[in-house]
Amino acid sequence: MKPTRGTLAKGIAVGAGVFLLFGIVSGLVPNPLYVRMVPRTPLDYAFLALTSVLAAVYVIQRSSLDSEECSGDRCAYAGTAGGFLAVACPTCNAVLLALFSSSALMTYFDPLRPLFGVVAVGLFGAIIYRRHRR
Repeated sequence: MKPTRGTLAKGIAVGAGVFLLFGIVSGLVPNPLYVRMVPRTPLDYAFLALTSVLAAVYVIQRSSLDSEECSGDRCAYAGTAGGFLAVACPTCNAVLLALFSSSALMTYFDPLRPLFGVVAVGLFGAIIYRRHRR
């Protein structure tokens, strides 16, 4: 089924929203409200862009399907969460700091952030590919 203008607009809005929300909250998009304490890397921007684009494609694809064919939403939610963890500043995340110390986050979590990004992109890519093949 070919996507409509409304479906495309919804997907573009979701992609832009994910980019802005994750970018502002993680400090990748410079803003006066938040200062990132970990250096920004090109990989952070790549995962932010990929997560945003794949979220937009997922919404466009899901909006053009029947409700019976919409399995795999949990993978998309996990991909979105993984995409956020991939770009989030480990020492700036209040939830993670409440659970772990900042030294534990920098020692164990920070090196795993690229893995979260790969898993997030993989989950999104897999569900989009699987639905496209149907």
